[in-house]
Amino acid sequence: MGLKRVLDGFLIIALMTTLLVPSLGVQAQQDPSRSAQISELFESMTPEERVGQLFLVTFSGRDSGTESVIHDLITNYHVGGVVLLAGNDNFAAPPETLTEAHRLIESLQRIEWQSSLSTDVDPVTGAEIEREYVPLFVGISQEGNGYPTDQILSGMTPLPGQMAIGATWDPSLAEQVGNVLGQELSALGFNLYFGPSLDVLEIPNTPAGDLGTRVFGGDPYWVGEMGRAYIAGLHAGSQNHLVVIAKHFPGRGGSDRLPEQEVATIRKSLEQLKQIELAPFFAVTGNAPSPEATVDGLLLSHIRYQGFQGNIRATTRPVSFDPQALSQILGLEQFSGWRQDGGLIVSDDLGTHAVRDFYAQGGQTFAPRLTARDALLAGNDLLYLGQALSTESADAYQTTIQILDFFTQKYSEDTAFAQRVDEAVIRILTMKQGLYGTFLLPRVLTNDENVDSIGQSTNITFEVARRAATLISPNTQDLAAVMPVPPQLRERLIFITDTAVFKQCTDCPEQPSIRMEALQEAVLRLYGPEGDNQTTTFRVSSYSFEHLQQMLDGLSPPYIETDLSRADWVILSITNGSRGQPELISRFLDERQELLRDRGVILFSFDAPYYMDATDISKLTAYFALYSKQPPFIDVAARLLFQELTPLGASPVSVTGVGYDLISAMSPDPNQIISLFLDLPPVPTPAAGEPTAEPTAVPLYQIGDTIAFRTGEIRDHNGRPVPDGTVVRFSMTLTGEGGGILQQVDTVTSAGIARASFGLDKTGLLEIHATSEPAVISEVLRMDVSSSGGAAVTVVVPVLTTTILPTSAAQPLEQQDEFITTEGYPRFNAWILAVLLLAAGVWLTYWAISRLSGIREGIRWAMSVLLGGLMGYNYLAFGLPGSLAWSSDSGLLAVFSITFLGQMLGLAGAWLWHQRLKTKSRSETGK
Repeated sequence: MGLKRVLDGFLIIALMTTLLVPSLGVQAQQDPSRSAQISELFESMTPEERVGQLFLVTFSGRDSGTESVIHDLITNYHVGGVVLLAGNDNFAAPPETLTEAHRLIESLQRIEWQSSLSTDVDPVTGAEIEREYVPLFVGISQEGNGYPTDQILSGMTPLPGQMAIGATWDPSLAEQVGNVLGQELSALGFNLYFGPSLDVLEIPNTPAGDLGTRVFGGDPYWVGEMGRAYIAGLHAGSQNHLVVIAKHFPGRGGSDRLPEQEVATIRKSLEQLKQIELAPFFAVTGNAPSPEATVDGLLLSHIRYQGFQGNIRATTRPVSFDPQALSQILGLEQFSGWRQDGGLIVSDDLGTHAVRDFYAQGGQTFAPRLTARDALLAGNDLLYLGQALSTESADAYQTTIQILDFFTQKYSEDTAFAQRVDEAVIRILTMKQGLYGTFLLPRVLTNDENVDSIGQSTNITFEVARRAATLISPNTQDLAAVMPVPPQLRERLIFITDTAVFKQCTDCPEQPSIRMEALQEAVLRLYGPEGDNQTTTFRVSSYSFEHLQQMLDGLSPPYIETDLSRADWVILSITNGSRGQPELISRFLDERQELLRDRGVILFSFDAPYYMDATDISKLTAYFALYSKQPPFIDVAARLLFQELTPLGASPVSVTGVGYDLISAMSPDPNQIISLFLDLPPVPTPAAGEPTAEPTAVPLYQIGDTIAFRTGEIRDHNGRPVPDGTVVRFSMTLTGEGGGILQQVDTVTSAGIARASFGLDKTGLLEIHATSEPAVISEVLRMDVSSSGGAAVTVVVPVLTTTILPTSAAQPLEQQDEFITTEGYPRFNAWILAVLLLAAGVWLTYWAISRLSGIREGIRWAMSVLLGGLMGYNYLAFGLPGSLAWSSDSGLLAVFSITFLGQMLGLAGAWLWHQRLKTKSRSETGK
């Protein structure tokens, strides 16, 4: 019997050791003293305390007194964290929003501290149990761009949304924005941040699941680059006192439902997910270049996959509740090491309607305790309960207690369940200790004075706005033709902007997310009488989309139709594409064209750029994307209207309405010469006081040597480095008789540069070329290798003798012909030259004929030449049959030829008319 007990004991120990491998891996990566502290703390915790650490809870209001719900959950149920939400009235009205938020967070941490000073009584032995203080996680989702994606709606620096940052294509700006946000959140006392979003908007404009401007863009490489920089900024700004939880893992950019609406299903295999959705998460976990750019945790979204294992008929459960699917994803090389180093998996809100509907299919009762259990066993470490409400409970508070009691009981009864809880708790405690080192209240609380410095960093928002502003349509060259000058002093401007209001809390006063007069006020401040005096107060007016709707419905709101009929400029602003604004603008452009004829019609999108279709865009004078409705972006829009700023950004997502395809835009620009260099080791920089190193001699190569080389920075169509992984082909050729390709290798870029090497095994005149489709021209590395003696490398720079047109007509790619568009239509420059040709022909005709037949005949013949020339030019301008192909091939020659041909036909017509008059005159004389 004794031997059996010993064997059973060894078996249990072996089983526990196997199950605890991940947590032991985490501890192995930590400082030994820290691991010892965590172990000691963990051993001192009761089952109730361990279970409580797993949960992030929410509560309503700002009361944290002894009778409050949140006080009870912290003191008696030992919850590990709290999430503050505007929708739960956790924030006060301005101007007290920030000070009250800081006070509330400090109060919550003090409740946890005070509760740790009390002692519990063991219900079995009756002995007193001393509690250890473990700080709370206090979390928030503050995405930028104001309402509705921000929780704190006033007082903080008005930071841009992620797509605006993505449109700058500059990771340093992403880092600066993250730095400001990290500094301000940590100053308030937050230590857990849900963000940034690393979703890839591969196919935009899916109305049911539209992510709008909440993503960095549609390319996985650049989303990863921006995410790295943003996370590094959050860590630096908070001085590493902020746990950053990237979302929405494994990526919901391709979903057609928002997570709060319904559990979305995506038809992709794991291999496909690795190429797109998972790539940005790889960039901030296993592939992160530094600890600062490494994310602390991932928010696991409720999303299903069809064909996950390649079988299109098989569909997973939501991955947040599917242990097999989640373990396969986390078992990937890029995630496994990150998990061993302590990376957290945090469940998305377990109280959403989507989760309820999934678990209560067929009229079943909804039991959140089972949902939370499934989430933990699937692999989530930290469980975000949100407003989970069971069918059997009166409110979320009672539901939360039921879940905590259920977990505590199961912890005592189920060994395997207890081991999973312990693993997650050790991860959570290790992460908290990484924030503070030693768990002491003074280390956790933040100084009141730091709150006063919040909201002062608007310069970075203006810089993002300036660099993000994008001209969607037309292209830069055509803009100068259709909008040669900005609004003039005597011209009238009418602004039509959507209006929306929000409240910081239920009892708070209403605030506009963007005022109807916001753009008008920016124009008057910058260009009115007190600014540059380019417009006046009585020549501008503003209306809302509600006014526009009433006019289109025939309800005749006061003044708008009259002002539109008198306006020289109509400026429309989209602030929320999901609220039907694009559809209303489309209706306006279609139904009331007479109010827009011969006027400048400008559209500013302060939201995503892809809502308008090609037909609507063709009716606009200009279409700009700003991506964010924060005040600095309004100022930039005003400056764009008055042409003080040039739009510098490029859309980070595809815009089908103008043919802008992101994949094509990010491919190598064919109108570049790829530079080539020998890849030599860098010359070390001498220390202070040391003599400067002699320049490295040009190396000589001979048979048997290996020559290493690299490209210069390869640019895409937007003038930026191509994404990492872009394929570059290097070729070594032997020139002269009997020549050909000797060696060829494909490699990929890193930071826009590709590297390769060839072994020299053949004599003769050798050349090395590089191509990266569709860029096919490079410099040439040339060397004359003989069997004896060394050959130096010379660089031959070719000349682009012909223009290689881009494969896509997408904006903002520049058109290469300054006279003819890619579609074949004449540009403004071509029209000017055609007018000059017409004027010359008309004058010469009048001069010649007036001297032969008199002034009257001269005028008649000149008018015939003018009419014929105009008809010829308009044949091209209107794209009549055959003209577009001809002008695309012949360019300006086609404009001159058809205009001159029209003039000749006019001359012929005038001669026939003259002959008819002569015949008629002779006939009348004969009579």
